[in-house]
Amino acid sequence: MPDVRIKIYTTPTCPWCKKAKEYFKQRGLSYTEIDVSKDQRAAEEMVRKSGQMGVPVIEIGSQIIVGFDKAKIDRILGTN
Repeated sequence: MPDVRIKIYTTPTCPWCKKAKEYFKQRGLSYTEIDVSKDQRAAEEMVRKSGQMGVPVIEIGSQIIVGFDKAKIDRILGTN
């Protein structure tokens, strides 16, 4: 699997954010978590990139995934 940057835009109360983070941890993948409830600039960046205000928004390289979509994550990462 190529070395790819993963960012997760989250909030502390989002259950799908927790599932996404756990999924990456189980796969041994590091990620950067951005709490949009505490960072207004990051929240604006997330909306600009995704067109969505809901979390999680996951950025893998230049790909944007809205929500916790395991199939799409695996497809982008080239895993099953």
